[in-house]
Amino acid sequence: MATIEECRAALDQLSDNLARADKDVRGAAALDRSLSCHITDLDTTFTGRLENGRIRVVGTEPGRPHERAEIRLAMTGDDLVAMVDGRLNFAGAWASGRVRLEAGFRDLLRLRSLL
Repeated sequence: MATIEECRAALDQLSDNLARADKDVRGAAALDRSLSCHITDLDTTFTGRLENGRIRVVGTEPGRPHERAEIRLAMTGDDLVAMVDGRLNFAGAWASGRVRLEAGFRDLLRLRSLL
């Protein structure tokens, strides 16, 4: 099982990956939205912002997020690490229910190119 530190490192790596991505992916991620990532098996939530094509983690809190972020993710720590490492396809994990993504309709349309 992935640790909180490994999950934080994976989110930092994902942010770096988004910053280095091609123009279409960077454009899709160039939102300014609050973000939460609930790690279900650790019952911990990372909170932050998606801004300028990067993820900025602001804090970590126990349990589910206390405030509703504009973009909400939920998954196990192992799935987060596997997705960032390229061992797990996000679209497949999302379609199978291993990863939950919730956002407004416009944001979902914009984020679709990341899938």
